[in-house]
Amino acid sequence: MLAKRIIPCLDVRNGRVVKGKKFENLIDIDEPAKLAAFYSENGADELVFYDITASSDGRALFCNVLEEVAANVFIPLTVGGGINNLDDFDRVLKCGADKVSINSGAVANPLIISQAAKLYGNQCVVLSMDVKLTDNGYKIFTKGGRNQTEIDAVEWAKFAQDSGAGEIVVNSIDTDGVKRGFDLPLLNLICKAVNIPVVASGGAGSISDFVTLFKNTNVDAGLGASVFHFNEFSIKELKNELKNNKIEVRM
Repeated sequence: MLAKRIIPCLDVRNGRVVKGKKFENLIDIDEPAKLAAFYSENGADELVFYDITASSDGRALFCNVLEEVAANVFIPLTVGGGINNLDDFDRVLKCGADKVSINSGAVANPLIISQAAKLYGNQCVVLSMDVKLTDNGYKIFTKGGRNQTEIDAVEWAKFAQDSGAGEIVVNSIDTDGVKRGFDLPLLNLICKAVNIPVVASGGAGSISDFVTLFKNTNVDAGLGASVFHFNEFSIKELKNELKNNKIEVRM
């Protein structure tokens, strides 16, 4: 059995790590490089860096901030925000990313998933999905959760896998920052639809939320932000409790 991964997430706006609820009411947290180094040294399996306003601002990701973060971590780094074409993939990889996460750019140009997979390898391409439950089911949202599409989340996950994506990050807008647990119904739908690794994002509020996540879904990793940024518990404490619950993790 593969070990479950614990992944802190750095949502970066204007060069600072921020966090909010349901993608709104963002508050300032800390410097990205400082937090990245702390997590890298304290048990994180991977790290995710999102430039959360790059797409909505219509600009490229801030490479200077990314380079500083990459220089301070020694674990796999996934980077997203404003990724719209192969040049963006190339630029971000040269800045130190190990994997590139694409979200709004893939909705605008679905062919980029297969193009990037062929050029850089499946393991490099991560589809990040911002999902919200609507009257017509789970739909994909773009531009940092600002714009609703009519794309069905499950079908989009299947398309990404068929196109060569190596991993999917499922961001539940409904549970983001609420800290009452992950969106298990959504995650189970996605896990049943694809065979590639799925990362759960949105809703972590306690150690028990991660235990519940891994015991009740087939996700490969759990992503957290607020619980780690505000030192509600350490990654070491989390992994110890997961191990006590017979959930395989890297210590």
